[in-house]
Amino acid sequence: MSTDVSDVSRDVLVRPIQSQSRKFLAALAGALGAIGVWLFFYVGQLEHGLIVTHLADWGSGGGVPWGLYIGAFIWWVGIAHGGIILSAAVRLIGLDRYQPVARMAELLTIAALSCAGLFILIHVGRPDRLVTSVVPAWPTRVQWSPLMWDVTVITAYFVLTATYLLLTIRYDIHRLRDRLPDRLEPVYKMLMIGYTEREDEVVERMVWWVAFAIIIMAPLLLHGGVIPWLFALLPSMAGWAGGVQGPSFLSIALTSAVSGIIIIAAAFRWAYDWEELIPEAVFRGLATWLGFFSLIFLWLQLQQVMTGIFAAPTRLQHATEVKLATPAYWVAIGLVGLTLLYIFASALKPSLFSIRAMVVASFTVLVGTLIEKTLFVVEGLQHAHFSLYDGVPGPYIPSPTELSALVGTVGIVVLFFLLVSKVIPVVELHAIESDHEEVSE
Repeated sequence: MSTDVSDVSRDVLVRPIQSQSRKFLAALAGALGAIGVWLFFYVGQLEHGLIVTHLADWGSGGGVPWGLYIGAFIWWVGIAHGGIILSAAVRLIGLDRYQPVARMAELLTIAALSCAGLFILIHVGRPDRLVTSVVPAWPTRVQWSPLMWDVTVITAYFVLTATYLLLTIRYDIHRLRDRLPDRLEPVYKMLMIGYTEREDEVVERMVWWVAFAIIIMAPLLLHGGVIPWLFALLPSMAGWAGGVQGPSFLSIALTSAVSGIIIIAAAFRWAYDWEELIPEAVFRGLATWLGFFSLIFLWLQLQQVMTGIFAAPTRLQHATEVKLATPAYWVAIGLVGLTLLYIFASALKPSLFSIRAMVVASFTVLVGTLIEKTLFVVEGLQHAHFSLYDGVPGPYIPSPTELSALVGTVGIVVLFFLLVSKVIPVVELHAIESDHEEVSE
C-alpha cells in the first residue's frame, strides 16, 4: 500500500512557507505592536522597580506581592503542558483525527513555556537576580524547595518537547526540501545533520517513548504535581493548601490548551484555506474534549467551594466566602460554564456548531481560566493564617504594566507561530499521508 502524497497535497502543506499575504503582514504588525507596548512599560519597570506594578508591598500598605504576573505564569505553563499532552496522546493512543493539529500543539508548548519563563524573569524585578540568586541556590535547594523543583521540571520539559519536535520535523524537511526556500538552506542543513531515511523507523520508536515520558510526567510531576505543590504545600495559605490543587491545575491546563489549539488551528485554516487539511471534524472532536475538560474544571471548583464553606476552618471559610463574593470569580466560572452549555447544545443539535463560534468559546475559556488562576494567587495571599500588617489587605487591581506583559506575551506567541510557519510545516506530513493512505485503501 503506497503512502505517496500528491504534489497538490504537498503544495497545500507548504503554502504558509511559500506565500506572503496581507493577513500575515497584519498579524505580524499586531504581534510586534503588542510586544512594543509591553517593552515600553517594561522599560519603566526596570527604571523605577516593581513599585510601578503595586506589587512591592503586602497588606494594607499596597495589596499583595504576587498578582497577574504569577497568575499568567501558571496559565502559560498550563497551556504548554496541556498542549504537549494532546500531541503525545495522538501518538500513543492513535488519535489520527487530531494529527493535523499535533505539531501546532507542540509548537504551542514551546512558545507557552518560553512565555512562562519570561514572567518569572519579569517578576524578579532585576533580571540579574536569576543569575545571582536562583542559579547559585539550585544545587543546594533542589532537594527540598518546590520552587527549585519547578525550575528543574520545566527545564526538563522544555528539552523533551524541543527534542520531540526536532525528531519529527526532520522527516518532513527531507521529503519537502524541493519546496522549501533556498535562503533558509543553512537552517535546514543544521536541522538535518546526520539524517538518513534509515533513521525514520528508529525515530518513530524514540518519539513514542518521549511521548510516553511526557504523558507520565505531566500529571505526576508538572501541572498535576510540581506546579500546584508550590501552593498546595503551604498550610499557612488558606486558599492554597490542599490535595485538590493538583487535579484542579491539570483540568485548567487541559481546558486552556485545547482552547488555544482550536484558536490557532482555526487561524491557519482561515488564512491558508486549509479546509481539507484541517476539516471540521477536527474541531468537533476538539470541542468534545473542551467540553469534557470544562466539566471537570467546574466540578473541581464545586469541590473546593463546598469544602471551603461547610464546617471549614475559620480562615478557609472566610477565604471561600470572599471568593464567592468576588464578581470576577463568577465571571470566570460563567465564561467556562457558557462554553460548556454551547458545546452540549451543539452536540444535541449539530446545526448549532460552527468553527467561528468555537473560536469565540475558546477565547472565553482562556479568559476565564486566566481570571481564576490570578484570583487563586491573590486570594491565597490576602487570606493567610498570619498578618504582616495591621488592618485588612488592600484590594488588588492589575496595573497597566502587568496587563501590558500579558498582551506582550500573547504577541510573542503569535510572532513565534508566524515566523515558524515561514520555516517549517506547522502540520506534519504524516497527516496528509494518513489521508492519502485511507483514500488508497
